[in-house]
Amino acid sequence: MNIEELKNKLKNYEKKDIIITPHAEIQAYMREIELNEVKNNIINPRKLVYANEQEAKKSNEKKYDCYFAYSKNLCHRYILTLNRKVIIVTIIKINRDWQRIINK
Repeated sequence: MNIEELKNKLKNYEKKDIIITPHAEIQAYMREIELNEVKNNIINPRKLVYANEQEAKKSNEKKYDCYFAYSKNLCHRYILTLNRKVIIVTIIKINRDWQRIINK
């Protein structure tokens, strides 16, 4: 999938359409990431720089591994499942040169 296509898909959702799993909520807390910031990144995905589609469990879902860049050495990585809602499966903060991770 083209990154611009995914950005356009995400722009169609609102904050009320975002579900954060308990696992993702714990991970955000442990990594000192504000949940409101995560939701803002989803509905306004201008920081989204890379996404890789993954295999979803259900046929009516799409699953993505997404990277939201803040700087060369800081990004947030979210695993998202899209159907009628956005389900945030996990949240990871990367504090190193994340571009090499993507290039692998």
